Amino acid sequence: MSEQLELHDIQGIIIRGYSKLPAAHFLLLSVKDRIGARQWLSMILKSITPGDQRPEESATHIAFTFEGLKALGLQHDVMKTFPLEFEDGMTTPHKQFFLGDFAASAPEHWEWGGPHTPAVHILLMLYAKDAGLLDANLDAIRRDFDGLGIQEVQLLETTVLYERKEHFGFHDGISQPTIKGLRRNDNDENCLEAGEFILGYKNEYGQYTPGPTVPAPVDSGNRLPQSSAHDLHDLGMNGSYIAFRQFKQDVPLFWKFMAKATQIADGSWDENAMIKLASQMVGRWPDGTPLVLSPDKDGGKPEANNAFDYRHSDPDGLKCPFAAHIRRSNPKDSLDTDRATSIAIVKKHRILRRGRSYGPPLTAQLKPLDCLNAAETTVERGLHFMSINADIGRQFEFLQNGWIYNQKFNGLYEERDPLIANHHNPQDEKDTGTFRIPREGLRTRITDLPEFVQVKGAAYFFIPGLRALSFLANVNP
Repeated sequence: MSEQLELHDIQGIIIRGYSKLPAAHFLLLSVKDRIGARQWLSMILKSITPGDQRPEESATHIAFTFEGLKALGLQHDVMKTFPLEFEDGMTTPHKQFFLGDFAASAPEHWEWGGPHTPAVHILLMLYAKDAGLLDANLDAIRRDFDGLGIQEVQLLETTVLYERKEHFGFHDGISQPTIKGLRRNDNDENCLEAGEFILGYKNEYGQYTPGPTVPAPVDSGNRLPQSSAHDLHDLGMNGSYIAFRQFKQDVPLFWKFMAKATQIADGSWDENAMIKLASQMVGRWPDGTPLVLSPDKDGGKPEANNAFDYRHSDPDGLKCPFAAHIRRSNPKDSLDTDRATSIAIVKKHRILRRGRSYGPPLTAQLKPLDCLNAAETTVERGLHFMSINADIGRQFEFLQNGWIYNQKFNGLYEERDPLIANHHNPQDEKDTGTFRIPREGLRTRITDLPEFVQVKGAAYFFIPGLRALSFLANVNP
């Protein structure tokens, strides 16, 4: 196994988020004929963008569900080398409890990836510099489906939003870990071993995350690298896993709740108070400034500034509440242990985010009162959330269950993530959302939080290296 990143064999979406390719489509596909599908895969393989390229026009990437790999013809002894989290997916009852997918977000209500929807085998990710080129690329790819055993299940379109803000009005995509070996400048706290995100490299434990393998005779063309185990070839090398979840965002509900929670005694609305409460739930102001650096007003620091801590700057949560979204999703040095240990623990549960928003923005710029007074619409808007991680259980699932959905995270009580968690309690069929804001003296307690987001579809995907893609296109079942 190599410690120098083999960028030519790694799919580029793992390496970069394509901010210069703002147009994107995500295409969900199923395999109807494995022989034809493998022929189609051989054709599409030529278009897959490797990590050593910086495309200026377009990029294409591909990933597979567990059932999709089976549909291509992978043998049972190969399939059993994949992790159980990948095989189980997100729709089983124990995963529903683990991830908090209840009520409207329950898998039986999903539009794709659920138990009552058509099977999803392949995720095709298309990126382009503009909508025209994106649609042209999509049309060309669709023409190749004919007669090759590939059926389109659903097209997930995306939207380029104003100033890179997500639909609730907050700057998105700010805090991302840096992969060691990419020659990017960052502080040690935010630099993670490549094995956290790419199979075949050492992770933060100084070990290699187990990846799928194939018996050497199965790889008759010797397309895959040799595994460390005898007579096995490495199917996982330079690959990773994607946790894909489609979130519908209820923007009017979000700002109506902020208005009600901050309403003045005379019945009027205080827009600044609405923005502050929303920012306290997020942990940043709309422009991305962390509350730790500027607790009382927006615009205190540059939007991309992540050089802050919690332990010394805000130990009591008086600036950024303990339950705030960014404090839960990346606790940094604030866990109940010494600083170095806290950072080391957190680094073992980070993810790379590659999501894109979909649907039209409610307003061109953040104007909560406009959102509050906006007429209800059937137009859906939301986020296609994509998490890249080498270990689904230790990274995405731990983050979701241990930090986002956990009511007792870091000393809290009956508080889940106020922004993205499901507050529905399956035991008593009640919604119990609570958010506390620490203050000098009495704290503020916000109750009856609704679900601002709803899961519309979800699945786990394996995103192979390019040599592994060549093997999959030529595998003999």
